[in-house]
Amino acid sequence: MGNDATAERPDETQGAALVCMPERGNSRGTPAAVPDGTTFNLDRLGSWGARDRFEVDRARTIAYAAATNDPIRQHLDGVYAPPVFAVVPITVMMADAAMSVVPDDLMLRILHGKHDFRFHRPIEPGELLEVRARPVGIEGKSSGVVVTSHIETYSVRGGDLVNEQYFVGFFRGGRFDGARGEPSPAHSFEENLRDREPDFVTDQTFDADQTFRYARAAGDPMPIHLVDEFAKAMGLPGIIIHGLCTIAFVSHALITRISPDDPTRLKRLAVRLSSPAFPGQTITTATWAAGHRDGRDRYAFETSSDSDRFVIQDGLAEFEPAIDKETT
Repeated sequence: MGNDATAERPDETQGAALVCMPERGNSRGTPAAVPDGTTFNLDRLGSWGARDRFEVDRARTIAYAAATNDPIRQHLDGVYAPPVFAVVPITVMMADAAMSVVPDDLMLRILHGKHDFRFHRPIEPGELLEVRARPVGIEGKSSGVVVTSHIETYSVRGGDLVNEQYFVGFFRGGRFDGARGEPSPAHSFEENLRDREPDFVTDQTFDADQTFRYARAAGDPMPIHLVDEFAKAMGLPGIIIHGLCTIAFVSHALITRISPDDPTRLKRLAVRLSSPAFPGQTITTATWAAGHRDGRDRYAFETSSDSDRFVIQDGLAEFEPAIDKETT
């Protein structure tokens, strides 16, 4: 499930953790046969699933900030939800969209491979959100099948698009020839950045009870994060940190260094989850300024653990430029 940080670049299909499992629906679509006899429901690609609504409770956004050791005052005070809280309203929906395409025998083999957040504005406590999801692409890899899903979150009152997310699920052991639909959004690390030292490096340490606090705040009770015996039965040395908890840690590591006074400047956060982290571990995020594109400041980053493994690779963050108050 992971690769040494000092090793060759790992297969991009590797994931960090199992995904919260939804109930399986009955809408399966028209199957497409592949060489090994399994079937994929390709007519689900591009089709939106049922909408759902989510009321944003201020106490829960504050609890999420606390559960991810978020130091940002606007998050701890409940002014804004932390950026990665955006996944809470759609956790089950994003996995269900991916699994609507694959055969039933692959359902329990899903790993969280990549995640790409596009923040149009922050989520505000007290608002009512409406969410929807659709699978948009599938691609066969040497070690499994990748399914990309697109999720949108809207404000019910204002009707505006609050955020978009691309969830890339990797199904271990599946077989599919070629690719259909849309590829997952690109955010590969630019290797020439390694010609210089990172612009800043941030160390963070997970608490011993991190997974239990995160599970309660996020509503993600997967036993691989909570039950040691279950994690060991899955071939791990013990319970692992939720991949999204790791992403949340990295989000506030970036914000506190780049835009500590205004967390809403973060407009995109994209990662590839490479291997799991564990309670008590220290992670180190190395960040490089990567230029300016489409009106945004870009930063590339990688996160490794103290066991010399990458936990996040191909990291990309985009921030709105800071406003110079003296010139406005």
